[in-house]
Amino acid sequence: MRLTIYNLAFSMFMILLLLSCESVKQPKPKAQLLLQYPQPKYKSAPNIFPFDFEYNDWAQLKRTTNTTPDLYYPKMKATLYLSYEKVENNINSLLNDAYQLPGKHMVKAEEIPERVFMAPDKRVYGTLFTVVGNAASQLQFFLTDSSNHFLMGSLYFYSRPNYDSIMPAAKYVERDVMHLMETLSWKD
Repeated sequence: MRLTIYNLAFSMFMILLLLSCESVKQPKPKAQLLLQYPQPKYKSAPNIFPFDFEYNDWAQLKRTTNTTPDLYYPKMKATLYLSYEKVENNINSLLNDAYQLPGKHMVKAEEIPERVFMAPDKRVYGTLFTVVGNAASQLQFFLTDSSNHFLMGSLYFYSRPNYDSIMPAAKYVERDVMHLMETLSWKD
């Protein structure tokens, strides 16, 4: 009988021990999407604009005016809006507008670093602004020769601005914009 009481006590202890244990819940890390984009293949823009440039063939060239196309990235749901103006004694006004536009995003931006671009052999000068934070536009730039041509560009995604989510896509398009800047040449 003694053995049975010990067996019963041990069994009860084990049942209570098993019932009282809970699994420890660990917080799960936030998941990040693994976005992979194709290696860019660049092609020349049609010879109908006041400037030549190369663009990623993954983007669609949408002609909005006789002087400026937009680059639409359908898989990213993003558009790089381009705007061209002829310089007619208004370079200071155009430059002022180009520097003020990124400033409008300062309310939501954490910072807006800028990179100066110069290609004196092609008379192409400009600045690239990358907007860090949950701003509407993640990238803006302008290019000019200071006497005849002025081109501005702004990147917009068709989604709620969440910098962490769209950053890989914005960085991909940023490389395309750098290539556009490097290959741009003015027509006189």
